[in-house]
Amino acid sequence: MIEAFYTDEFVLPLPAGHRFPMEKYRILRDKVAKSACSVKLSVPEAATGGQLALAHCPTYIHRIACGEISDNEQKEIGFPWSERMVERSLRSVGATVAACRSALQHGASVNLAGGTHHAMRDKGGGFCVFNDLAVAARVYQTDCVALARPVSANNNSKVLVVDLDVHQGDGTACILADDPSVFTFSMHGEKNYPFKKSQSDLDIALPDGTRDAEYVTQLEKALCLIEQRFQPDLVFYVAGLDVHQADRLGKLALSDLGIEQRDSMVLKWAEKRRLPVVTVMAGGYFSDLEHLTDLQFGVIQRLAKYGQHYKSRVDLIKNSK
Repeated sequence: MIEAFYTDEFVLPLPAGHRFPMEKYRILRDKVAKSACSVKLSVPEAATGGQLALAHCPTYIHRIACGEISDNEQKEIGFPWSERMVERSLRSVGATVAACRSALQHGASVNLAGGTHHAMRDKGGGFCVFNDLAVAARVYQTDCVALARPVSANNNSKVLVVDLDVHQGDGTACILADDPSVFTFSMHGEKNYPFKKSQSDLDIALPDGTRDAEYVTQLEKALCLIEQRFQPDLVFYVAGLDVHQADRLGKLALSDLGIEQRDSMVLKWAEKRRLPVVTVMAGGYFSDLEHLTDLQFGVIQRLAKYGQHYKSRVDLIKNSK
C-alpha cells in the first residue's frame, strides 16, 4: 500500500478564463478514491517556515505570506495573490515532504500536485511559488542526520531528481546547484518555457514534435550516464504529462504508450538499485481532463505496483537474515 497525498486546498479558485486546469486535481483524487489499487489517500500538512527556509530566502517567504509581492511578481507566478494561494502553496510543498517520508517506508509515494520546479530561491514563476522538490530534498537530508540514518561522505544522503516535465526544472537546478549530494536531471522541450534555461547536472533539450521512440532512446542514454556519475539513495520523479501530444502547452508528441514506456523505464532503473521513489504529478494542460487524469492515474497504478515489489524485496531481505 502506497500513499497518495491530496487536499482540497490544491484547488485554487481562479478568475474566469484562466488557463491553469485546477479541476484536474479533484478529478484525479476521485479516480484514486474509487479505484481498487493499493493506494491510500492522505491529507498533507502545510510546509513550515523552517522547512521552506532550507531552500528559500526568508525575506521571500515573508513577502509571500503577507502578500507583499508586486503585480509583476504575481503575473510571473501566474496566480493572483490570496490567502488561499498561500495555503495551496504550503500544502503542495508539505505534500511532497510527506510523500518523501512515506516512500522511505513503502518504497513509493505520490503527491497529486507538486512539481513546482520553476520557483527560485527568492522568486516564483510558471505557476510555482515555492519549490517542493528542493525543500523536500533538504528536509530528507535533515531527517537523515536527525535519525542517524546512513549518510554519504559529505554528511548528506544523496538525492536524484529525474524531471521529465516538458518544461525545464530551472528553479530546482538553481537552488541545488553546486551540491554534490543532489543530482538534477531535466529532459524537456528545447523551445519551451523557461526560455532562458538554467544548468542542471544533466540537461537534455528535445526538439518540438519529439515522439515516443526518440524520447525513450534519449531517456535510456541519460539514465546510463547518471549511473556512471551518481549513486542516489532516493529518487524524486517529476512525472509531468505535458510531454503528451494532447497537451496544449507541451509541443512534444508522446502517445499514451510513450508515457507508459517512460514511467516503466524510470521505475525499472530505480528497482534495479532498490531505491525509494517519490513522484509528483507536475504539469498537464489537456483540454480533455478525463484523458489527462486517466494518464495520471496510470502513473499512480505503476507506482503502486512498484511499492508492492519494493516491500516484497525488503521483507525477503529481512527474512533471509
